[in-house]
Amino acid sequence: MTASALGVYLRERRARMDPLAFGFATGRRRTPGLRREEVAQRANISATWYCWLEQGRGGAPSADVLDRISRALMLTDVEREHLYLIGLGRAPDVRYRPAEGVSDRLQRVLNSLVGCPAILRTVNWDVVAWNTAATVMLTDYAVLPANERNVLYRLFLDPEARERNTDWEEVTRFVVGAFRADVARAGAGPVLEPFIQDLMNRSLEFAALWDDIEVRDFGTGVKRLRHPVLGDITVEHSAFAVDGRPDLTLLVYTPTNDADARRIEALSASAK
Repeated sequence: MTASALGVYLRERRARMDPLAFGFATGRRRTPGLRREEVAQRANISATWYCWLEQGRGGAPSADVLDRISRALMLTDVEREHLYLIGLGRAPDVRYRPAEGVSDRLQRVLNSLVGCPAILRTVNWDVVAWNTAATVMLTDYAVLPANERNVLYRLFLDPEARERNTDWEEVTRFVVGAFRADVARAGAGPVLEPFIQDLMNRSLEFAALWDDIEVRDFGTGVKRLRHPVLGDITVEHSAFAVDGRPDLTLLVYTPTNDADARRIEALSASAK
């Protein structure tokens, strides 16, 4: 998009700001919202430079300037992303943040997937929400302490998880590679270092895979489960981003045939 689009957007967002809320005198103002120099003051940038941005002059702003303006105008994450797209032609770098709670709406989405185990996981693969099918096919997360509801911890430290995953070696290599990609993508390496180090100390197998520096894209694939009631079942896994929640990923495990889907549905119904 053109530079003028950036100026239009900045003027529109500036007009929505209440001067009184930021301690600026309301006095006589020709237009609603903050003045240009007030936005520049809040962003700690030159008033002349900010005026040029609104006028489409002076070239492309830096990422640092856009971040300062985002904070000055109190933009939401999606608004900040839009500012970057029209200002620099790209999305901003991902900012890692701890996972928040899961809304009732997201839980209803999980519950609607009756025959498909589904979970919501964070960047460090903590499971923060799940449906009944996940409870009967993967594990009963509700009975686990919150700090143990983690896919990596279960795969490497829980003998039951090792038994249920038919191709455990292949699964763990794949998951560690996908986890590494998630950590890098979210810029969460320093924050999650204690978590990674703890798992390395507790599992030599995880430590060996982590040292391989292999990267995978979780995307889609096949998972073979050895279930104590239903026997061997093959499901396809798919990962989906949750719009507005960059801290979460939706994982859905879909049975490869209708017969298995009905068996999972029946088992889920009996567990309610």
